[in-house]
Order: sequence, then C-alpha cells, then structure tokens
Amino acid sequence: MSPKIYQFLNSSYNYFTAIPVYANRNLLITILKVINLHQEEHETIRLAVGNNRQAQQMIYTKFSPKMLSVCRQYIKDLHDAEDLMITAFMKVFTNLKHFEHKGSFEGWIRRIMINECLSYIRAKKKVSFLEDEYHQEDSFNNIESNFSVDDIQFLIDALPEGYKMIFNLYAIEGYKHQEIGSMLGISESTSKSQLHHARKMLQEQVSKLKNYSNGTE
Repeated sequence: MSPKIYQFLNSSYNYFTAIPVYANRNLLITILKVINLHQEEHETIRLAVGNNRQAQQMIYTKFSPKMLSVCRQYIKDLHDAEDLMITAFMKVFTNLKHFEHKGSFEGWIRRIMINECLSYIRAKKKVSFLEDEYHQEDSFNNIESNFSVDDIQFLIDALPEGYKMIFNLYAIEGYKHQEIGSMLGISESTSKSQLHHARKMLQEQVSKLKNYSNGTE
C-alpha cells in the first residue's frame, strides 16, 4: 500500500470533503474496492474487445448464470433457453466494441439476452397481440413469499406467450409501456391491456394454488 493511501485510510479526515470520518473508514475501504472492481471490469472488457479468449471466458463465467435465468423467464424449455443464451453471448462479444461504459455492463448484456428471446418467440411461435383498447391500472400484490421459485415460474410459464412477454418486461425488467410498445411493435394501450389480462390470470392461478396448498381444492 502506498504511503498516500495509508495516510488517507488512517486519517481522521476525508480529504474529499474535509469532514471527520472517524466511523466511515470501512466505507472508504469499500469505495476503494468498488473503484478497483470497476477498473478491473473496464480492463477485462478492453481485452475482450481485442478477442482475448481468457477475458471473454471471464465475462461469460461471471454473467452466464444470471443470463440463463433471464432467458428462462421467457423460454420454458431449459435447453432452448441455454441455446439462446449462448447465441446472445456471441452477439455480446460481437458488439462489445459498441459498449460505451455509460451504464451497467450487466444491464447492457441483459438487454441483448431479452432481445434475443423476444426475437425467438416472435419468429418461432408467431405471437400476435389483439388490439384490445380496454385496460385499467390495477394493483397486483407480490406473489406470496411462501411460494417457491419453481411455483412462481410455473405460474408465469402458464401464461399465453404475449401475456408472459409483457408481464416479464413490465413487472420484472421494469420497462415502461411506451418502451414495450416500441420493442414489440404494438401500441402503448395494447401493452397496458395485455398486462391487465396477464395480472388477472396470475391472480386467478395464485388463488387456485393457495387453495390447493391448503387442501381446499
């Protein structure tokens, strides 16, 4: 550790603000670690852009478990989800030179995964969206915590493809209806109505699952 860093960490003053930081030494150490991790990620990306296989493998190893989960949200068959993830990672490395380091690297990868899944669903399953102008801004309570992840995924998998796509994009990924409309080539109103129907169907399925679990159905 350099003398300057040692002096900084052991000083009772934060040189950035000149405010006492007696209780914040651990916070400062954490900040330095985050900065170091960011620099490491930046360097790994730089090497991967230059087709460094080790750097590319590091990126794949770090993010593939999460990205497989993302693909699985949209694709019911695990093998198909894994194939799509691999295809999407090929696009990640092909387009890595276009990543501008202006946002989350993981978020950038995630968007590529989602777009790959949406393209696959629309091409293979010919999903269509009815121009249903009816919708209402309804509330949907979180699925009860005593349900397992598999139970929740089962309920979402049971939705029609169009409902599932929009529910995932809105409720899980956090996209706005206008953004979803642009992604899927539908109107904002259609996105809202499809979400309404998806939520209604999920509420019905949650009630059935609760009754089944309680032995009342």
